[in-house]
Amino acid sequence: MAMSKSDSFKAPAGDDNAAAAGSSSSSSPSPLVVCFGELLIDFVPPVSGVSLAEATGFKKAAGGAPANVAVGISRLGGSAAFIGKVGDDEFGYHLSNILSDNGVDNSGIRYDVNARTALAFVTLRADGEREFMFYRNPSADMLLTEAELDVGLIQKSAIFHYGSISLIEEPCRSTHIAAINIAKQAGCLLSYDPNLRLPLWSSPDAARDGIMSIWNTADVIKVSEDEISFLTNGDDPYDHDVVYNKLFRESIKLLLVTEGGDGCRYYTKKFHGRVMGARVKAVDTTGAGDAFVSGVLCSIANDLNLYQDEKKLREALMFANACGAITVTERGAIPALPTKAAVLEFLNTGIEQPQCYCTIS
Repeated sequence: MAMSKSDSFKAPAGDDNAAAAGSSSSSSPSPLVVCFGELLIDFVPPVSGVSLAEATGFKKAAGGAPANVAVGISRLGGSAAFIGKVGDDEFGYHLSNILSDNGVDNSGIRYDVNARTALAFVTLRADGEREFMFYRNPSADMLLTEAELDVGLIQKSAIFHYGSISLIEEPCRSTHIAAINIAKQAGCLLSYDPNLRLPLWSSPDAARDGIMSIWNTADVIKVSEDEISFLTNGDDPYDHDVVYNKLFRESIKLLLVTEGGDGCRYYTKKFHGRVMGARVKAVDTTGAGDAFVSGVLCSIANDLNLYQDEKKLREALMFANACGAITVTERGAIPALPTKAAVLEFLNTGIEQPQCYCTIS
């Protein structure tokens, strides 16, 4: 898997007739990925290293992890749609238009006349990491009902992707579970990024129970090191036995663990390993995990059995790691999400990828 500057990285693809990761086939559109969940406005200080109280101003930006993933997929040349709810207000229509402007099907968005679009104030520390303060009591995204689901859109998807924030309150929790069931019955691959935001939950126990309540339904799960520690009550997130014994399930096809600039780990029933990341100067880590997920899902959408082939999987994860690395070099999530051409150029500069994997006997 090692690359040198003379090598040319090829984006991961499915079979011989499938499109490369994040690109469309010349004869048919890329398989659809539907993302479900929150869409909100992030207010971010224009400078790093300040608290919310110290900030002298804020710049608004589109946010919400599932929405970021949808835009990321579209930027990479894939086909994406979004299902969720915003307020019948200026911010709600602004967000819907941003998705449309970025090539995301926004027909699944609903508008609530009685609740506002969610807001989040996000501080950027000197190290590029974030702290959050949310305004959503309740916000429109929490009020999506089962009757408002675009069932046909879900049924058309190859992959149905979601997080955990929509599990916090009713009626969105029941709507989320109903959407998962619809997708499962339609034969969609289910993709889950818990995306822990502890301040939104009533307690750590509620967050842990809520996140794990739908764990066994997913085919592909992406977690961070911190989330492993949280979900396992402090166990070592680098211990393969912890991952397999505490988090892996028979129903899971692929479990991914992100490690920031160090890359990611992957776990399947047959093998596990690590794909090293690229070291870059982090300006803002907002959206890095979402960019990674976008890269992974673009690859999987074009080859739903990709997780069974370790070589193809490692190539897909190299691509996804590059998506995340590029994103942290700029401010904001959606503005920083890369195109496929940018990712390939980044990879072709020459990134060494030592062999690091293990087959389970």
